[in-house]
Amino acid sequence: MHKLTREDLYSLEQYAEARNAFRAKVMAHKKNRQIALGDHATLYFEDRLTMQYQIQEMLRVERIFEAAAINEELDTYNPLIPDGKNLKATFMLEYQDVEERQQALMQLKGIEEQVWLCVAGYDKVYPIANEDLERTNEEKTSAVHFMRLELNDDMIAALKAGADLSMGIAHPAYNVAVESLPEANKAALLADLQ
Repeated sequence: MHKLTREDLYSLEQYAEARNAFRAKVMAHKKNRQIALGDHATLYFEDRLTMQYQIQEMLRVERIFEAAAINEELDTYNPLIPDGKNLKATFMLEYQDVEERQQALMQLKGIEEQVWLCVAGYDKVYPIANEDLERTNEEKTSAVHFMRLELNDDMIAALKAGADLSMGIAHPAYNVAVESLPEANKAALLADLQ
């Protein structure tokens, strides 16, 4: 998947005019790109369109229009665009209650390394997590992690031929599996693979 350049972005004025329609398009696109893993964990799979939206929103909120600052945003978010052999996701641990979240984050240290996906007939794939920076400390994990899940050519071919795709978490304090993703979710993720 091609990385974003400044030429792919709206100016602040153009984005102000296009924002409502663009946002609606992105929200519809994102619908099949999120996988709930139990009640408190979700994988939000990123791609070129979701990252363009993220960048456009950052430029809008921060009123960024200088070339160097725009390039910084591109450098920050382009690594979250899949490369054709992988899926990239934002993994979020979501608890409404602040105290419950703090307790859970202490119990879930290392959870980011226990998320998995599995193409039927192949071994589970575990993520390369938080390449940008360390998000876990000695006391707790972070509520947000960035992940890259690498697939080999055989796995990609099997998925394209109709193999089931499952996902889950194998952490002692949070063990869950979603067997056989719905076709709409699988089709959205297949678009990221060459």
